[in-house]
Amino acid sequence: MSSTTTAPANNPVASFYGGNRAVRWLGAALRTAHRVAPALGTRLTMRLFFTPMPPKWVSRRQALPQAWRIDSLPFDGGKLAVWRHTDIEATAERPRVLLVHGWAGDALQMRTLGDALHAAGFEPVLLDFPGHGRSDGWRSTLPQFVRALFAVSARLGPWHAVVAHSLGALATAHAAGRGLPVQRLALLAPSPPPSPFIGWFARSFGLADTAAQQLRASIERREGVPLAQFEPEWIAPRLAQPTLVIHDRDDRVAPQAVSERLVRLLPRGELSPTEGLGHRRLLGDAAVAAAVIAHLQIGDTRP
Repeated sequence: MSSTTTAPANNPVASFYGGNRAVRWLGAALRTAHRVAPALGTRLTMRLFFTPMPPKWVSRRQALPQAWRIDSLPFDGGKLAVWRHTDIEATAERPRVLLVHGWAGDALQMRTLGDALHAAGFEPVLLDFPGHGRSDGWRSTLPQFVRALFAVSARLGPWHAVVAHSLGALATAHAAGRGLPVQRLALLAPSPPPSPFIGWFARSFGLADTAAQQLRASIERREGVPLAQFEPEWIAPRLAQPTLVIHDRDDRVAPQAVSERLVRLLPRGELSPTEGLGHRRLLGDAAVAAAVIAHLQIGDTRP
């Protein structure tokens, strides 16, 4: 069996999928499919690539927080779940901030930050992306994340700021570069662009580089968006908004070098590194919340 299924240190995706028995079985099945029927193998690989794991029913076991309520917005023939604070009267005149999660996450991961923003005088809005949390669907894509951002912005925007984590941060940066109505950005542990991620994903299941190339071509045909538009070199020149990027040095899912590369190219970017929080614990860290709030309070104007 290929050693690429054992989560090498230079493959963050392999550590995410875990290299367990199910992953080894899936890898064997995908390799067989690519060898016997390449087109089928690509379709199966793309289906797996677009499926968040763990699936959203895991997050749905969480108790609903009393201070938040869920609204629904139409999207792609289904609905998006949008979380808003129950203190409607107090939030009516506050600067509105959208908070979005990453791949295989959910809106409730952003609740600690949302509560902190509410206490600081903002109106937080939490979004479950398609195929996640309490939104419809079981699969999703990065371009679909982007479309969801524009859909919720058409109903509830413009935004004073967007606070986004992981793949949601990458989708947000791309959307802002395409005109999403937002004044400030706070990107938390942004994901790598799709090109290296697709390669990591393929190697996690022991697939050849040709399989990764076929997967990328299939995604671009299906979504109609060149994946090069998610590279920092495309995004950064198009972001005029003041952008705070927070990234932990110990992040094993999204290497900090991703953020360093982005900030070097941003016209108004600032990198704030953390230590010991990894990829997700920073969402509940008080110092991170304070840094985000301070960034959003500079030049605070009503949207």
